[in-house]
Amino acid sequence: MAATARDALEDLPPSAKLVAKTLEYEGKLTQSQIAESTLLPPRTVRFALTELEDEGIVDSRISFMDARKRIYSLSVEEL
Repeated sequence: MAATARDALEDLPPSAKLVAKTLEYEGKLTQSQIAESTLLPPRTVRFALTELEDEGIVDSRISFMDARKRIYSLSVEEL
């Protein structure tokens, strides 16, 4: 499945690639943590996460600590 994820990632914008790599290296993060880590604007991070979720590269779940936030993680083992 990693080859498929890599192929899907190639067609995505650079911001989505950066978000995916950040999640690969740092693990599970919230949208605000991703924005802080990548220095991308929150709107750009939101768009990148939507693109990654649509491709099945990223999964999200509601945070147990704060139900208003979502935690994002890679749904594939490697990129």
